[in-house]
Amino acid sequence: MERKSSSEVRKMFLDFFKSKGHIVEPSAPLVPHDDPTLLWINSGVATMKKYFDGSVVPDVPRLTSSQKSIRTNDIENVGHTARHHTLFEMLGNFSVGDYFKEEAITWAWELLTSPDWFAMDPEKLFITVYPKDTDAKHYWESVGVSADHIIPVEDNFWDIGEGPSGPDSEIFYDRGESFNNLAEDDPENYPGGENERYLEIWNIVFSQFNHKPDGSYEPLPHKNIDTGMGLERVVSIFQNAPTNFETDLFLPLIHETEKFSGKKYNDDKEQDVAFKVIADHARAITFAIGDGALPSNEGRGYVIRRLIRRAVMYGQKLGIKESFLFKLVPVVGKIMQSYYPEVLEQSDYIAEVVSSEESRFNETLNDGVQLLDQIIKKNKENNEKEISGSDAFKLFDTYGFPLDLTTEYAHDEGLEVDKKGFETEMQQQKQRARAARGNQTSMGVQSGLLTGIQTPSRYVGYTELTADHAVLKNIIQNDQLVTDAKKGEAQLIFDVTPFYAEMGGQVADKGTITDEDGNVVAEVEDVQHAPNGQNLHTVKVLEPLQTEQAYSLSVDRHFHSKVEKNHTGTHLLDQALRDVFGEHTKQAGSLVEPDYLRFDFTHFGQVTQEDLQKVESIVNQKIFAEIPVKTVETDIESAKKLGAIALFSEKYGKKVRVVSVGDYSVEFCGGDHVKNTNELGLFKIVSESGVGAGVRRIEAVTSAEAYEYLLSHDELLTQTAKQVKAVQVKDTPQKVAQLQETVKTLTQKVTNLENKMAKQEAAGIFDNVQQAGQYSVVASVVKVTGMSQLRDLADDWKQRKVSDVLILGAAVGEKANLLVAVSDAKVKAGLKAGDLIKAIAKEINGGGGGRPNLAQAGGSKPAGLEQALANGITWLTEK
Repeated sequence: MERKSSSEVRKMFLDFFKSKGHIVEPSAPLVPHDDPTLLWINSGVATMKKYFDGSVVPDVPRLTSSQKSIRTNDIENVGHTARHHTLFEMLGNFSVGDYFKEEAITWAWELLTSPDWFAMDPEKLFITVYPKDTDAKHYWESVGVSADHIIPVEDNFWDIGEGPSGPDSEIFYDRGESFNNLAEDDPENYPGGENERYLEIWNIVFSQFNHKPDGSYEPLPHKNIDTGMGLERVVSIFQNAPTNFETDLFLPLIHETEKFSGKKYNDDKEQDVAFKVIADHARAITFAIGDGALPSNEGRGYVIRRLIRRAVMYGQKLGIKESFLFKLVPVVGKIMQSYYPEVLEQSDYIAEVVSSEESRFNETLNDGVQLLDQIIKKNKENNEKEISGSDAFKLFDTYGFPLDLTTEYAHDEGLEVDKKGFETEMQQQKQRARAARGNQTSMGVQSGLLTGIQTPSRYVGYTELTADHAVLKNIIQNDQLVTDAKKGEAQLIFDVTPFYAEMGGQVADKGTITDEDGNVVAEVEDVQHAPNGQNLHTVKVLEPLQTEQAYSLSVDRHFHSKVEKNHTGTHLLDQALRDVFGEHTKQAGSLVEPDYLRFDFTHFGQVTQEDLQKVESIVNQKIFAEIPVKTVETDIESAKKLGAIALFSEKYGKKVRVVSVGDYSVEFCGGDHVKNTNELGLFKIVSESGVGAGVRRIEAVTSAEAYEYLLSHDELLTQTAKQVKAVQVKDTPQKVAQLQETVKTLTQKVTNLENKMAKQEAAGIFDNVQQAGQYSVVASVVKVTGMSQLRDLADDWKQRKVSDVLILGAAVGEKANLLVAVSDAKVKAGLKAGDLIKAIAKEINGGGGGRPNLAQAGGSKPAGLEQALANGITWLTEK
């Protein structure tokens, strides 16, 4: 078996299954598209769910992929074991109702052992099977696997609860006695046991049953094959690496970290853990950010933040004090360039995000260390030998301290950590996270009703908004296929239709269905794609309908025209955003309605009003330039040569539509558009906001809605002009500025008068000096209008040097204010205004603080002011 690079192994796997009639599915983004059950894409089969549950029928039932995936459920094991990772690639081949056990097993053995492919020694391969799966055992034997290399294991049954399930076969590679970490008679010392010698490299699932809610199993209408081979594991065999980390997927990152730290990998076991964690996490955060996720305090953003913080903490353990993680981003890009060129292309942007987060964490890190010091001090003062699980989890959850790091700090101080309590807190958090994601099942059961409908249906709406002789081919009513539709709701499929099915953010068309006499027999309320691609019309049936009858289908032209304008508007907006913010800006979602358009885009940072004006100006310039909008249908490669922008979240067939707005905007798009930008008339942004970590949202209007928006604002401006008595509307800003200056002058006069009155009101308070223990004190409740006047009185008191301490209170409406000032001499002697304000603020239901010489507090209980002052005198007396 020859040494192979990770790129060679990946390519060989995909090429092999391509030679067996499989279509190579590109690796989907880590952020799931339209799947609320997943936080991340966490396996190869996760992207195939739509095929296995029947919601989409693939063009070809044989598929293969190398899918990047993220799992963080056992993040604490990363670096401590040979093969735990947060980001990994899963090689897989899939059959959707096509081939089954015999072919899957035959091809697996051929790939593994053929001299033309992996060329592994058959003697080093062991197979586990489900004991009752005699078919699998038979097929393994028929390809040449000896009986003593086939091991029955009761756990070899893949089952996630309700939904598809079935037996599986796991394939193990014998790495040899030198890797054996168990005694000869250890019960786990066998292929399939928990040991280091026999490495699992492939799992082949024979999905043939439906696990029903009542616990029973029934055969699936279509049997499927789902396999998973961990790229990192297989590469470690080809490169004879002790662990996955000594392969070309990780070593460049480890070597770069050596340069930052001045330390060497393989010099110290504990030190090696830090190198491994940093290398692993650098990969995960680079890919996650590249796929559109950004650090935040919840969901995916929290995972990224946690990984960054964990890597930085381990960098500290290696002695790296400055920001370094962002420098590993281009290293990840170079390692993965052959299959994921987009990572290197985005490396500057990704590095910027990581660098910003690192800088923020360095500030948080100091707070975390201080908290840990306080916890350790508290434990020692109370003679407690163990840091509580809740404290350890707070350090982990709020400041990013890994449990093992907290444990290490604690051990240095002679303390233990309540790890069970920590795990309890962790499990509660996971339960909260699962509850937040809902309880939807992760894999549905194939729908025999819609998947079985193979009727061809042609969409003509790009050029025609009516179809006069559309034959009704299928009717679904009350979840059954029928030949006659009664009044009520029904779903219809025609052989031809002008109705657009909702896709790519564009809403579905609406309209009517008429019979040959011109009578309206149904109203089209929604259109979606059926599993086999037909346009499925949801209608309100007004008169009975029959299959194989011809009807006239008419799209609401006004509705459709407004949608077209807004869809072209999103394309212009998309490119304008790139012009203003840079190429890292990507579409993160869109909605094209007849009355407005909504466009979500990735952007790390705020969007200013000036930025929006630039974007809006660019779009309107393109509208006024009267640019032709053209659509061509071509193959994907030709479309890319045209410079067409594709969305990673969308799946494209062999033929794609490319919409070009002159040479300004070129995009893959299956939607409807105007013929010329001048049809939009006008474009106006009506709002911009943040909708998530690193995702901004713009809502805009075009045409009549844009005119109405501007008209409403013009009316507001006219009304304002009248109110400020501007002679002409154009004079309004100047008139408003004059009024603001007048208000400012009057406000200053009022403030001066209030201050004068306050001084007059409080003129006698400095004459009333009393003694409280060793301190001379002025304490009084005064009538002022706010805290600023209390501070003015304190300034006056300080200049006069009236007493050692000043305590003032004031009731302002339903609020209470307190102020304490201490002379410089008494501050030097150790008296602090902040200590005194905290002691008395509770009487007004408030809290406060400040500098040693001046502190203030606010509260909601004015009636408590007198008692607060009395408590102040008592506190000073006892001091």
